[in-house]
Amino acid sequence: MLGLPKSTEMNKQLPKKAIYAKFQMNTASKDKIDAAISRIAIVNEISPSRINIPAGEEVGSFFVLLVALKKKDFDEKTIAALSKLIPQNILFVLEFEGQSKLAIYRSKLMQTDWKPTESCTIELRGLTLDKVWENAIRSLELGVWNEELSLDENLALHERQAKLEKEIAKLEKQARAEKQPKKKFELVQRIRKFEAEMGDSSNG
Repeated sequence: MLGLPKSTEMNKQLPKKAIYAKFQMNTASKDKIDAAISRIAIVNEISPSRINIPAGEEVGSFFVLLVALKKKDFDEKTIAALSKLIPQNILFVLEFEGQSKLAIYRSKLMQTDWKPTESCTIELRGLTLDKVWENAIRSLELGVWNEELSLDENLALHERQAKLEKEIAKLEKQARAEKQPKKKFELVQRIRKFEAEMGDSSNG
């Protein structure tokens, strides 16, 4: 799967009942997972014992989890909850009727667009598993990466920029509809302030 080396392949089914029992989930959480997911399986293990890449300081291994969805329009919180339950670095392959998308949860859910399952691939790039994992996240998370910042600092930066973009779009809509020149001017000033803030954050 994903064009990964054969040595990494495995097929370990994770029964949902076992997950519920292990993590003592409440009925509402169980119902959400049951409504969204038909089956879960570990399909790849990326570790030094399976590929010729040493462990990093933070990442000793990671797993590829195939999640067969019952509907394409899934709740992101369900996948985030699943990620938090399993104490491993997880690359999700979310699959629905021959279409798949890749996803990783790290402070937020990052995901690719849907595409035919057979054309979903990921490359293992890096001299250690720290770097391989970071590059996997980079391949899912769009945006400019500041090489002087850590992975989490870049992700926080992207999140801040996304919030500013939303705020700017909202203010621009208000400014277009505003009839009073004074209020319109105030809105434009706020837009410029946010735009300057975005420029500052992009430059680190």
